[in-house]
Amino acid sequence: MNLPQDPIMLLSYVNTQLRDNYSSLDDFCSGMGVDRSKLEEKLREVNYEYDAQRNAFV
Repeated sequence: MNLPQDPIMLLSYVNTQLRDNYSSLDDFCSGMGVDRSKLEEKLREVNYEYDAQRNAFV
């Protein structure tokens, strides 16, 4: 599946998936076939970091 390219749309999509379907970012990346470091880098560009306790980008 192709993830949204717009960083804010990507943020919304990923956080929704983490909330509803995945218990961790690693699970999400594995299940979706996504490179975790590239995903984190893209969201870091808009000042969001993954918080494992919240299981969300904040």
